[in-house]
Amino acid sequence: MPVMRSSDCLLEDIQACTLCAEHLPAGPRPIVQFSVTSTIVIIGQAPGARVHESGIAWDDASGERLREWTGLTPDIFYDPAQVALVSMGFCYPGTGSSGDLPPRLECAPMWHDRVMAVLPPARLTLLVGSYAHQRYLVEDKKQSLTERVGKFHEYLPHYFPLPHPSWRSMGWMKRNPWFEHNVLPMLRDAIGMRIGTAPHE
Repeated sequence: MPVMRSSDCLLEDIQACTLCAEHLPAGPRPIVQFSVTSTIVIIGQAPGARVHESGIAWDDASGERLREWTGLTPDIFYDPAQVALVSMGFCYPGTGSSGDLPPRLECAPMWHDRVMAVLPPARLTLLVGSYAHQRYLVEDKKQSLTERVGKFHEYLPHYFPLPHPSWRSMGWMKRNPWFEHNVLPMLRDAIGMRIGTAPHE
């Protein structure tokens, strides 16, 4: 099965990557999951300190909130046969004066196209946070995150833009109640269509 083998090799290459090692205070530890059958792709920002320590993507409060938004159980969320977990930066970038540093700029250009090439064409990609929006919603770069999330339906069936589910999103959700009432039910429906279930029911 040459396609599966190429996917395995790509994953091994990513996990062995040291491209940004000199810029990573905690050292390189690429965290990613995918397979040739992943029909849901979640593109986040970069691992935080807790995720770097555990080696498990979205193994923090943001991940819990994201799973709540999507309706995905941990069993499905962490099943690469169904869900690919990809970040704009695969390694923990370290901490700055106001929180975690941005994802390293070298990572996505180096790896994203190769990962996307082995995934099914009929996939739904959740763009979680402004860094993912900026890379994949090129025509709307000048719009705000709120504007892009508000017109999510224009990006379907390929993309679904979301805010980042950090603690800051709680305030954003209070200011934008339409997200919980209008967007999240559509998100869960779109996911259910790809994985053959209705995760919100």
